[in-house]
Amino acid sequence: MNLSTIVKPCHEKSIQLGNIFYCYDENSIVNFNDKMLCPDYWKNQNAITGTAQGRGTTYFIKHLESEWVLRHYYRGGLIGKLIKDSYIFTGFEQTRAAQEFTLLKTLTDLNLPAPKPIAYRVKKLGLTYQADILTERIADAQDLVAILSKKSVSEELWRKIGICIKAFHQHGIYHHDLNVHNILIDKDEKVWLIDFDRGEQRQPNQSWQQANIDRLLRSFNKEKSKLPIFHWQETNWKILVESYLAA
Repeated sequence: MNLSTIVKPCHEKSIQLGNIFYCYDENSIVNFNDKMLCPDYWKNQNAITGTAQGRGTTYFIKHLESEWVLRHYYRGGLIGKLIKDSYIFTGFEQTRAAQEFTLLKTLTDLNLPAPKPIAYRVKKLGLTYQADILTERIADAQDLVAILSKKSVSEELWRKIGICIKAFHQHGIYHHDLNVHNILIDKDEKVWLIDFDRGEQRQPNQSWQQANIDRLLRSFNKEKSKLPIFHWQETNWKILVESYLAA
């Protein structure tokens, strides 16, 4: 089935309540409630189906016939230990949540395999802000780390991964943190990319595209050295890169 026949385009609606700015897709949320960007709202409805731990807790939510992912924006690195989740405010449109939502909307319009944006919230606190984002959950999918921790995968899947990354790059899509955790494989072995925080659409350029690929290779090597079992070899990487270059 053609993806364009089953994915409705995102239709944004914005609301500002005091110092809090909300934006959501009216095609995904018919009756918007500002509490939908709060984990406690979903906890009280027993709608949380699971969680994942990263810099913070990511919540998986079941709402009617939809499955969503709710996450709060946290800083990484050394500064993240000092300033956990606050960012300098220069306008709502410049916030990380607004920019990621807009980029995900672009990816949806381009029929690229990435989550559809659902909603976001920006809370202005003087000169700083905090933010949350709600996105579609990719059904029946696991990240590549989870899969490779259990088993090796086919050469065909490595080719699909390379081709998928190339498709994003051909549209000028820069993924700021292209790593093994941000590659999902669904039950049909379709490849998806997730987590586009600080990503953007750029003019295609070999320099940043190569930097994306180099970052992914470092991620594979990191997981290989860290995990007791990780079914990844340099021959797999060679297939991925060859397929990327040939696409």
